[in-house]
Amino acid sequence: MSDVKISASDVKKLRDQTGAGMMDCKKALAEAGGDFDKAIEILRKKGQKLSMKRAEREAKEGVVYALVSDDKKKGVIIKLSCETDFVAKNDDFVQFTQEIARIALDTFPADAEALANEKLDGLTIGERVIEQVGKIGEKIELAAYEKLEAPQVVSYIHMGYKAAVLVGLNKDDDSFEDAGKDVAMQVAAMKPVALDKDGVSQEVINKEIEIGKDQARMEGKPEAILEKIAVGKLNKFFKENTLLNQSFVKDSKLSVSDYLKGLDKELTVEDFRHIALG
Repeated sequence: MSDVKISASDVKKLRDQTGAGMMDCKKALAEAGGDFDKAIEILRKKGQKLSMKRAEREAKEGVVYALVSDDKKKGVIIKLSCETDFVAKNDDFVQFTQEIARIALDTFPADAEALANEKLDGLTIGERVIEQVGKIGEKIELAAYEKLEAPQVVSYIHMGYKAAVLVGLNKDDDSFEDAGKDVAMQVAAMKPVALDKDGVSQEVINKEIEIGKDQARMEGKPEAILEKIAVGKLNKFFKENTLLNQSFVKDSKLSVSDYLKGLDKELTVEDFRHIALG
């Protein structure tokens, strides 16, 4: 430990610069012999240790934020997780998530790992997240990142940043933005597993067919017709769990596809993205 005298003003300056606690700043400056850059590195290393120490903790709270480009051709969703609702509601934490989203939209990286390597004020986003661990004292993770491109991308953020959705429409007419928002809210509420039945994996299809057979068998149906019954149940699964085939939440007499075609016979959803806490 250095014998260099650390003034209260130096401690305050480092605290203002890093957001770390007063005592942590004082100890870091003492250890660094008064060198601010070294003290910041020491604080960052403390954050790294804290991050590893908390690796087993669950980060189920956080902020989910969506952002769309000015031309509405691209959109991103960021999920920054933390341990407590108290931290998630902090304005600085929300703003930090929004900064990451802006960088994601500008750079449009391939995945979360690539995003973590993008720069934010001289450090990588991954390093900035570690800094937040040291500052806040909770496990914090860049937990999810999704991106979407389409002729028109519409976003929806659920109240309290609990979930976010991107919907890609096949037409770039601004008059369809409200429709896109309606569909995005549908995704948040009904949680479809795919856009349509072609987007459902063969693994899920096989599983649903087996479930359908087992249910019919338990009901005493003959083995010869189990497959037919299971296919019927599979079609019901598609109707309830694929976006375009779901009943539209604002008018259950229509499917989402029918609702869009009622606005324009060629209007549809090309793709969607959905991230939620938990």
